[in-house]
Amino acid sequence: MKFVAFERKLQGTGASRRLRVAGKVPGIVFGAGEPVMIELDHNALFHALKKEAFHSSLLDMELGGATTQVLLRDFQMHPYKPQVLHCDFQRVDGTTKITKKVPLHFVGEEASVAVKTDHCTVNHVVTELLITCLAQQLPEFIEVDLSGLTKGHSLHVNDVKLPEGIKVVTHGKPNPVIATPVEPKTEEVIVAAAPVADDKKGKKGKK
Repeated sequence: MKFVAFERKLQGTGASRRLRVAGKVPGIVFGAGEPVMIELDHNALFHALKKEAFHSSLLDMELGGATTQVLLRDFQMHPYKPQVLHCDFQRVDGTTKITKKVPLHFVGEEASVAVKTDHCTVNHVVTELLITCLAQQLPEFIEVDLSGLTKGHSLHVNDVKLPEGIKVVTHGKPNPVIATPVEPKTEEVIVAAAPVADDKKGKKGKK
């Protein structure tokens, strides 16, 4: 994805406030050289942030007539308004090693024995993974094939086929669960017993 940025000359709280009033977003680009203060069109950035690829893939930033590859590293939103307040980008090249969260795309769920035959539902325990790799190897997403899922057996990180050069960061957990089948709930039907007839009144009437 490509976006256009402009170098920001003025800094400080007052300058940033005036930028936002003018429909701009202040930001910064760091890494592989000196940090550069930038500004971006708010509406263009706001719509770009709605796209998954803008968060998890290499971006082509046009700045001052030159195009540089960057990654979105952080952004701040207004507490209650649909307004982007600030954004941070990192320059990358062929030697830059990064650690970043990447979304998971689940496929083959309906074809699995767990769903098709045993009528289980699949609980996606995690929807993204923290990975480390060279910037040029960063995948937009990681595909997780659930077609082999069976009842009673969860899918773990080690079961996921990772692209070349990608390593998952698990923070000490050896093999976390990615997805697990949940058996359908069986409703217990309680049949009420028929009321026992009270014939004491009938006996009193026969005296």
